[in-house]
Amino acid sequence: MRAAVISFPGSNCDDDMLYALQDFDIDADIVDARQASLSGYNAILLPGGFSYGDYLRTGAIARFSPIMSAVAQAANEGKLIVGICNGFQILTEAGLLPGQLLMNERPGFICEEVAITVANHQTSFSSDYAQQETVILPIAHGEGNYYADPETLERLEQHGQVVFRYAQNVNGSLNNIAGIMNEKGNVFGMMPHPERAVDALTGNTDGRQFFKSIVNSILSTVAK
Repeated sequence: MRAAVISFPGSNCDDDMLYALQDFDIDADIVDARQASLSGYNAILLPGGFSYGDYLRTGAIARFSPIMSAVAQAANEGKLIVGICNGFQILTEAGLLPGQLLMNERPGFICEEVAITVANHQTSFSSDYAQQETVILPIAHGEGNYYADPETLERLEQHGQVVFRYAQNVNGSLNNIAGIMNEKGNVFGMMPHPERAVDALTGNTDGRQFFKSIVNSILSTVAK
């Protein structure tokens, strides 16, 4: 089982993600965004940070990195693609997930732990949680306000693509959306940081089930 953590210029959560994956015995590598191949990996993760300094819009430049063609190819092949925070923003900019992450409703950078509700536990990213379970996860963003047009929002809700919601809306996201997946169910993005909640030393391990869900999904796929 192998996972690639994509490191863009300005990424600052790549090591956090790498260590979290390794804690679950996943063979993980940090892969430079200038590379053009992701062959041999079962899962691709785009970490948080400030790719290319967040110039223009968050993720707007990163979407043109050479690695993104390989990410899109991996997504088309059905491999698991995960974007956390800035990674989520990049996936929306690249068109791999619908919608857009806008400036927080109340402008400013939010850095705190917040309550997150599991809206759909029957996914590759949430199966180790219970339906409607509430967990605490860190957030750290200035542009985490999820927006989509009414038709897209309706499709997300109807098809069970909303995976996590904020228990209390901290940034103005429509329908309290904190994390979504594509219709196929293999591309996922969320603003909260589960990789920062896997070690008891931090006082929070609510992110462990997120990684357990991914591991179980990959193992079941490999077994087939």
